[in-house]
Amino acid sequence: MEAFVQATMERFGALGIGLLMFLENIFPPIPSELIMPLAGYLSTQGDMGIVTVIAAGSTGSLLGIMPWYFLARKVGAEKLKAFAAKHGRWLTMSPTDIDTASDRFREHGNISVLVGRLIPTVRTLISVPAGIARMPFWQFCVFSAVGSVIWTATLALAGYGLGQAYETVKNYVDPIATTVLCLLIIAYLYRVITFKR
Repeated sequence: MEAFVQATMERFGALGIGLLMFLENIFPPIPSELIMPLAGYLSTQGDMGIVTVIAAGSTGSLLGIMPWYFLARKVGAEKLKAFAAKHGRWLTMSPTDIDTASDRFREHGNISVLVGRLIPTVRTLISVPAGIARMPFWQFCVFSAVGSVIWTATLALAGYGLGQAYETVKNYVDPIATTVLCLLIIAYLYRVITFKR
C-alpha cells in the first residue's frame, strides 16, 4: 500500500496528493494517516515544498467531503433514514444512527464540524448531519477547511520532521497500514452479518 501511495505522489505530484485525499474522504481505501506523513517525508527530498503538500492534501480532503454534504442536504433526513432502513445492512447504518448523529450535531453546533474533521472515521461522516441540518454552505466550508488544514498539516509535518529517519521506519508503515485495512474489512463484514433492522 505504501508503495502505491508513493508511486502516485511521485507520478502526479501535488495533484496526486490531492486525489488520494479526495478518495480517502469519498471511500477510505487508504488512510490519510499514511498519505500525509509520506507526502511530508517526500517534501524533504526536494520534489515539492511542505506548504504545497499541506495545501494539496487540505484541498483534496475538503473537496472529498462535499458530495456527502450536498447529498444529505438534498435528500434530507427522512429519505436518508428510509434508505438506511432498506439498505442499512450494507451501509452498517440504521435510521437510529442518523438520528443520533443529527442530535449530536445540533447539541454541539458548528464546532462539531471542525472537531469532527480531526477524528478518524468521523472525518467524513460529520458532513451528513451538517447537510441534514442545512448548515450554511460557507460556514460548513470554513469550519471544514480549518479542521482539514490542522489535520493534514499535523500529519505532513510529522513526516517532514522524520526526514531521513523515515527510511528507517517506513518498513513498518506498510504492514501496519495493511493490518488496519484488514481489520476495517473484518469489522465491516462483522457488522453486515450481525446487523439487525
